[in-house]
Amino acid sequence: MLAPVLKTVPVDQLRLGMFLHQLGGSWMSHPFWRSRFLLRDAEDIARIRKAGILDVVIDISQGLDVAAPVEPALTEEASDSPPASGEPTLPEAHPALASVGPEYQDALQTRRRALGAVLDLFEQARLGQALDAQHCAPVVEEVMQAVSAKPSALISIARLKTVDDYTYMHAVAVCALMVGLARQMGLAEAEVREAGLAGLLLDTGKAAMPPELLSKTGRLTEPELLTLQGHAVRGQQMLLKEGGFSAEVLDAVLHHHERLDGSGYPERLIGPEIGRLARMAAICDVYDAVTSRRPYRAPWDPAEAMRFMAQAKGHFDPQLFQHFVKAVGIYPVGSLVRLQSERLAVVVAQDPGSLLKPRVKVFYTAEEQHRLSPAFELNLADPAAADRIVSVEPPASWRFNDLESLWLDGPAR
Repeated sequence: MLAPVLKTVPVDQLRLGMFLHQLGGSWMSHPFWRSRFLLRDAEDIARIRKAGILDVVIDISQGLDVAAPVEPALTEEASDSPPASGEPTLPEAHPALASVGPEYQDALQTRRRALGAVLDLFEQARLGQALDAQHCAPVVEEVMQAVSAKPSALISIARLKTVDDYTYMHAVAVCALMVGLARQMGLAEAEVREAGLAGLLLDTGKAAMPPELLSKTGRLTEPELLTLQGHAVRGQQMLLKEGGFSAEVLDAVLHHHERLDGSGYPERLIGPEIGRLARMAAICDVYDAVTSRRPYRAPWDPAEAMRFMAQAKGHFDPQLFQHFVKAVGIYPVGSLVRLQSERLAVVVAQDPGSLLKPRVKVFYTAEEQHRLSPAFELNLADPAAADRIVSVEPPASWRFNDLESLWLDGPAR
């Protein structure tokens, strides 16, 4: 690993491709997760200036140096500068996120910033650098704030991933799910923070895995599967290298693939041998994995995932799973449901008083097989609605290609 080559520069000399080593003040006083990251977006440079920061420290061993001769930072040439060799680039976002309703705008920005932070974390891990618990803290703090403000928004929007950004967005999504679950369980804020941190770091060990295994579209061979399963042990080793992570977080990273019946890995632990945080992580990890698009399969409908997990006896802690259902919903946002009226609808919000009666957007008549124009919202908890959910519908059977846009226009509550 190259030794840092540090240089203090005024903010008017910043350009894309530079690696920021230090920002003025504490992380609470500037608008970023971390003080060390690669500049990939011109908006980040604008935010540094807006925050009133005068000078920054850059590391030219990991990014670009000041342009010579010195030019204004946001020239066309600087904006087109490629990232430093070997640095990850921000993946394209899910197409449905190109246009979202006002209720999801804050969650969308949190998603974007958290994704950049996770990319940096994985790059640190890939380069063999120690992962600092203090640098992860701001990510978890903002996710906690986002989940508190609008519990469904970030959890729902983080589920939308492309094949390219899955590994990184999975970390953000599981972090949000862990925070939501911990809050629903009534845990203290320090424990909620630990849960979010564990969710963020569960798959850090995948940074050390062969990239072709992570993106393989076919079935893994037995040796490949064993190699990939090694990410749990590798992840814990990475966190131990730096120190500062609690025993509970380290245990969750190592054991989030254990199952109550002993069928998991890496140690085939049984029941109470598995720590609480690891049991929570197992639920959140699987839910996000099966509801996300992967190289080898399409995403499951959220309500289908809930039903599958409820039927997977011996896999998940039943009490924790009940808390998870209350946190996310029997019919999570985005679920495709059939109503008693033979109309199809997509869930857009939960009703705090009834898990069985969410708010839905009705858009299709199943009997007559045609779209309703315009679609309309229906609060099933309202007696005047005179309708109810009778089944969950697999989206693949109907071939709707705009379900995400339907619920992204709806309320996030």
